[in-house]
Amino acid sequence: MNTHAIELTTRDGEQLRFECAADQNLLEAAANAHIVLPAQCGQGNCGTCYADVTHGDFILGKHNPAALPADDEAKGGTLLCCTFPQSDLRIDLPFDHDRILIGEIKVRNAEITAIDSVGENTLRLELRLAPDEDSGSVAEFEPGQFMELEVPGQDIKRAYSLANISNWEGRLEFLIRLQPGGLFSTWLREQAAVGQTLIVHGPKGAFGLYESGLRPRWFVAGGTGLAPMMSMLRRMAEFQEPHPARLYFGANRPEELFCQTELKALQAELPQLQVIFCVWKPDDLWQGFCGTPVDALAQDLADAAVLPDIYLCGPPALIDAAEAVARAKGVPNKQVLSERFLPAA
Repeated sequence: MNTHAIELTTRDGEQLRFECAADQNLLEAAANAHIVLPAQCGQGNCGTCYADVTHGDFILGKHNPAALPADDEAKGGTLLCCTFPQSDLRIDLPFDHDRILIGEIKVRNAEITAIDSVGENTLRLELRLAPDEDSGSVAEFEPGQFMELEVPGQDIKRAYSLANISNWEGRLEFLIRLQPGGLFSTWLREQAAVGQTLIVHGPKGAFGLYESGLRPRWFVAGGTGLAPMMSMLRRMAEFQEPHPARLYFGANRPEELFCQTELKALQAELPQLQVIFCVWKPDDLWQGFCGTPVDALAQDLADAAVLPDIYLCGPPALIDAAEAVARAKGVPNKQVLSERFLPAA
């Protein structure tokens, strides 16, 4: 069978090469070469495996348009999980080499240690990893990454971003939006209990802090898109990084906001952090910002003395709107990092 040569270049200039047949997608071919690229759904629905083809011809298979905006597709953007090469390809990856796993994804057992309601239809799930021979008890991951959680003996596996940071105790913290009728959501709501075991796959994902000097860092989150932002901000607090920082956290209604106590504690550890709570449909008692996080971002960018690095996480509509605002205000594309998600049932 004829194959095509695939050359990947990471954001920090490292290169990887493998072969891919015309009837095989790039993500599978890379995995066959023991190169595990950041990805999530594997079906063109989430956008996690986005990359830019700079040379060569390919066929883009069926995918969700929300995962690959038309403007990006027109400029050579693609999703590796549904890209089939028709020639040799050169591809630029929007992440550094250290986000690529050479080998196999870790699979470990973890015990549920807490399940708490933190907001309307939103849970905080805490797990503790079981010790293993390779890692002991340590939970090792980069802020911004996610894990896939699997219910043993059931065909239920979903991906969620981590809200905490690496630790020696094996703690994993997730913020999970319960979806009506969703399999995993129903299991969490009706069957999950402290002491039960889940299977954890990961860490995975390329979203995370980008080292670019001391430019301000602004974080824009919708719903449970707050989780990776909390992880990144907690890392900044742990390392006492001096970057000026802002977090724009939005919800439709005031009662949908959550983790306000945790964010106040984070501000105490990271004094330069400003937190802007945004409510799209406020009631008469709301005293914070009225509008979306994108509205607040646009307002503040107009007065920014230094254009910040902007981190975005939330549903596609929020990401698209925030990226459009950033472009309109002159923020270079390389300073806008995003992870879009569709509801995980």
